[in-house]
Amino acid sequence: MTRNTFQIMSNFLKPLHPAFLGLLLLAGTAAAAPAPAPLLIDAAELSAYKAAYQRGSAAEAQEVKALLSQADQALKRGPYAVTKKAQLPPSGDKHDFLSQAPYFWPDPSKPDGKPYIQKDGLVNPETKAIPDDQELSGLCRDVKTLALAYYFSADERYAAHAAGLLRAFFLDAGTRMNPNLNFGQGIPGTTNGRSYGIIQTRHLVNVPDALALLGGSKAVDKALTAGVQEWFRQYTQWLTTSKLGREEAATKNNHGTFYDVQVVDFALFTGDQALARRTLEQQSLPRVAQQIGPDGAQPLELARTRPWNYTGMNLQGWAQLAVLARRAGVDLWHYRTADGRGLQPAVAWFRPYLLREKQMDKADVTPAGNTLVLSVYSRAGREYPALEADKILALYPDFNRTPWAL
Repeated sequence: MTRNTFQIMSNFLKPLHPAFLGLLLLAGTAAAAPAPAPLLIDAAELSAYKAAYQRGSAAEAQEVKALLSQADQALKRGPYAVTKKAQLPPSGDKHDFLSQAPYFWPDPSKPDGKPYIQKDGLVNPETKAIPDDQELSGLCRDVKTLALAYYFSADERYAAHAAGLLRAFFLDAGTRMNPNLNFGQGIPGTTNGRSYGIIQTRHLVNVPDALALLGGSKAVDKALTAGVQEWFRQYTQWLTTSKLGREEAATKNNHGTFYDVQVVDFALFTGDQALARRTLEQQSLPRVAQQIGPDGAQPLELARTRPWNYTGMNLQGWAQLAVLARRAGVDLWHYRTADGRGLQPAVAWFRPYLLREKQMDKADVTPAGNTLVLSVYSRAGREYPALEADKILALYPDFNRTPWAL
């Protein structure tokens, strides 16, 4: 590299966090990490969907038109950053993610309300004053939408905006999020951060697939891909070695499921196939017996104040995990314990409710829809023909059945 070339690259990289400078300078002189492949989205199914859209198929055209409209709105949003918050985390660093436990409220018997007390399923509106969770979920939503829009349209505006959002959130020194969740879902008067906060990063699984879909764009260079992968590598290290990460790994309910989803997804994204498979074999498979009854019910989620919401949410996590597991050489779709517990009966458990043959014994304290469960049925139908997923989905014409719904 000549002195002039080095100076040009150095000027370009000044806004980036120092942790990435060496990595990204290397990316300019040597082969960087290869463009990632889609993980949760089936590339062949998406390609077939695009071909149908290009042929003018009405159903696909309608969905892509709606997608492009959503992407046009996403062009007006961002950049997203955890540094926007007025509050200062206990670390003193605004780059650290911060959130407050949503189901904890001031104790009316205490003058200052502390320590807060739990009201399961009821969100304390004061938690919305800390915007980090909305910033992160907004980023994940919009980069996925923009990447899909670019895939179908080849419009570089979508790719350029997605790339800018990714740089701002993960790389730029002034706005990047530190790769930890030390202060997630804290409880006033009790703790600054809990392992339960880790579920708030579950939407980060959208990022690897977005980068894969953006791979053909001139807006996504090797430095961006390598930098984002390095951020995910560091976050995965925190997930698997920190005290809070280890605590979340040991959680038995949906928090444990989505912990596994994240570790497996991020490990595959960063090329650690061994970690992905080890997590599946040592953590995910044993969770089946912990979470799913022989009849397919989920007792831990049914005991909550929002049973339909949490059983559906957890089922979505299991379906995502099954898709990822296949990429790691593990067949979670058809795994069964000795007494018959598995994902197949867990999916089938919802069938009579979706067919409106049964009603839940206990209603959710706040309304819950069917989108999460229907997204699973859309994907699981090909694994379980006896499920008759098409018959069930036909009862819900408002559900958008697409290759990216899960």
